[in-house]
Order: sequence, then C-alpha cells, then structure tokens
Amino acid sequence: MVKVIASQLRKGNVVEIDGHLYVVLTAQNFHPGKGTPVTQVDMRRISDGTKVSERWKTTDGVERAHVEEKEYDFLYDDGEGYHFMEPETYEQIAVSEDVIGDAKVFLRDGLRVWIKTHNENAIAIELPQKVTVEVEETEPVVKGQTASSSYKPSTCTGGIRVMVPPHIDVGTRIVITTEDNGYVERAKD
Repeated sequence: MVKVIASQLRKGNVVEIDGHLYVVLTAQNFHPGKGTPVTQVDMRRISDGTKVSERWKTTDGVERAHVEEKEYDFLYDDGEGYHFMEPETYEQIAVSEDVIGDAKVFLRDGLRVWIKTHNENAIAIELPQKVTVEVEETEPVVKGQTASSSYKPSTCTGGIRVMVPPHIDVGTRIVITTEDNGYVERAKD
C-alpha cells in the first residue's frame, strides 16, 4: 500500500478504505475562500459495485492500492466471462461481466484495452479513447439538408447509438469516442 494525499487522487486510481477496494470515478479539489480546502471523490466499490462519495481535507492521507496495469487484446466472451490475451506472453485472463460493465458494447475481436489487476484479479478495464464502428441503421439523406444543420440518429455495431452528420449512410465505418459515443470522423480505412 502507498499512502498519498487526497488532492493527488485521479480518475481510475484504486484506493483501499476499511479493507474494501474502490475505483475513483471523479476527484475534484475545492479551495473555498475561508476554511479548509477539500477533495470530493466519487468512487465505486469493486466488490459489489456500490457507489460512494467521500470528502477529505486535501492533505489527508489515503491508502492507494498497488494495481498492475497491462495491455490486453480482446478475444471472445462466453458463459465464464470476457477473455483477453496479453500480446507479448500470450497469457490469457477472463474478466467478469460486472468489471466490464458498459464497456461490453465496444469490445470487438482484437481490440486492445488496458486491464487493471490487484492480487491477480481484474478490477477495472480502460478502453481506447476512440474506436471504429460500422453504421448499421440510420435515416436516409434528405435532399436540401445542409451538412452544417442537424445530426441524425444512427445505430452502429453492438447497438451503439450515435448522432451522425447527414452524409453518413448505412455501411459507413466511423470513428467514435468511447467516453460519450460522440461522432469524430469517417474512418480512413
């Protein structure tokens, strides 16, 4: 365990409080004009998914858990979980669905992700910032609609809902952000 001050906590850090591991979702430092500066932290308990909010003085010590972070390639999912392979050693790891969470819609064969482990157990997954998906369903182009006007709804690979520009059609491969499913650009491949 490493003790750090509360103001150093960042999204994705893993802390240990009362024997439970928590992954930090958000961490904000507040410096009021009068009074003590504080750090407001929203966390998710890894064991059961419960969300918790804590407020510490920015100088309070917090136990940061030792977490290993490695790159893995997604292979497949089955009844036992989601299977990933470490690209250098070919070592495989199975990750449970509760750790994967909402990220499952982005998992495609060969997608490279970061998996955080604590004591050989997967506790969190980090997706790349952008992924390429294919538009499977969208409204047809309406003549006279300008490119700068409005975006139209579309459904992409895995059921991902994305607002796309009017010129994007079914079968087009597009790049989206994994954080908010926002359209970035038409895929260059």
